[in-house]
Amino acid sequence: MLTVTKTSWKRWTKARWTGAPRLLRVGCLAVLTMLCCERVVLAEETRRIAFSFDDAPMGDGPLLNGLERTETLIAALETADIHGAAFFVLTQSLVHKPDGAARLHSYTGAGHVLANHTHTHPWLRETAPTAYLADIDQAAEMLDTFDSVQPYFRYPYLDEGDTREKRLAVINGLQARGLSNGYVTIDTYDWYMQALVAEAIEAGHQIDMDKLEQVYVKVLVETIEFYDALAVQTLGRHPDHVLLLHENDLAALFIDELTEALMRDGWEIIPVAEAYTDPIADERPDTQFNGQGRVAAIAHANGAHPRQLVSPAEEEEVLRTRFVTSGLLPRQ
Repeated sequence: MLTVTKTSWKRWTKARWTGAPRLLRVGCLAVLTMLCCERVVLAEETRRIAFSFDDAPMGDGPLLNGLERTETLIAALETADIHGAAFFVLTQSLVHKPDGAARLHSYTGAGHVLANHTHTHPWLRETAPTAYLADIDQAAEMLDTFDSVQPYFRYPYLDEGDTREKRLAVINGLQARGLSNGYVTIDTYDWYMQALVAEAIEAGHQIDMDKLEQVYVKVLVETIEFYDALAVQTLGRHPDHVLLLHENDLAALFIDELTEALMRDGWEIIPVAEAYTDPIADERPDTQFNGQGRVAAIAHANGAHPRQLVSPAEEEEVLRTRFVTSGLLPRQ
């Protein structure tokens, strides 16, 4: 996400979840946790996941400047033996960041791919389809100068519009342009964790980097397990997952540790292009509930309540409390 202040559809779903009775929330989480524990019984298949990064190339962060982040992230991906990760490019950043194009070339030179994330990061719910598609076209024109650009498009905020008519108009426009939905199956709030780090630094708080690594990895593993359990509950299998992250400082610093944790749990890391061959890519859930990713959208179209479809690890209140109790944020 580009901002932590703008009200979003995701905030609405999380508010609905937060507003649910505690017994309901705990009960839903218990069911999904049980499903996670059953995964070995359900199938012998290897669980597979691909990494994708939104909003590249991002500006300087609280811990790394843009160039440092790119160099650190490329090295971490190499250390983790991750190839074919996808960077969804926000092309307006190429106008404002002199080193932005060079950084994107560095990603492709390291064996990763680029894809379209619009030029200005608009909300579809607030934009007419014609203007929205024009913004995508502007981004596509700027991406034409790069190698390793794949025909994927990812909706900013995962927002596919506030009406069915608008959603279908953009779907038709993407098909006419030869673009596929660069969907995710696992949504995360990694952007909010980075915002909390920035808040702590601005307050003059000393950051324990080892503790930050532990919290980051634990939160993301919990989120991944939540959506994989939801997939098993909804689809009856473990699909090839696509993880939503952002090209931010925390990803650059801790992606190799996250990968180690996943591999210990039996996960295999695969290229995004391979993940997008999973049959879930052909499913088109007829719902406006798309802000939590493809698995949650399918579950919602099948009748699941939104409260059941948002990982507790994505709640801002929960994340802030974890940062405070871990000493990563000063107590109020």
